[in-house]
Amino acid sequence: MGIQVISFNCVLKNSTGQFISSTYNREVLALENKGAVLNGLARELQDVVAGQKKQIKLKAESAYGFYDPSKVILFPRNKLPNALKEGQIIQIAGKSGMIRTYKVIQLHQNMVSLDGNHPLAGQDLVFEIEVLSAREALPEEVQEADNVVSQQLLH
Repeated sequence: MGIQVISFNCVLKNSTGQFISSTYNREVLALENKGAVLNGLARELQDVVAGQKKQIKLKAESAYGFYDPSKVILFPRNKLPNALKEGQIIQIAGKSGMIRTYKVIQLHQNMVSLDGNHPLAGQDLVFEIEVLSAREALPEEVQEADNVVSQQLLH
């Protein structure tokens, strides 16, 4: 079978079995994208059939990647909203115009420490999948490919 469009329920747990989240993912393209987030999940979802249940265990490098200390930055506090709190999630547009998401980890006098790592970076994960539907992707769906597993944040 080629590239599929699938809809599935997913329960996400960490490697010790602790529940993280559950989601319903509708008409997602199961397309491998080398180096992409959740590429391991996309690979494991190849050739599934409706009604199939599958447990997919991913090491951190095949899920959200390893925790990268270089993604923790100091940012001028005066360029952010006044009412910041530790743990808050904020978005900042970079020089290229790309929007990045950060978690506020520490407030300093004139600066703020921000963590740009995905909250699940560095964790081995278990995806419990129930496939609701699966069909062959149309050529135009593959070409447009904006709703692929690797681009979906499954929590």
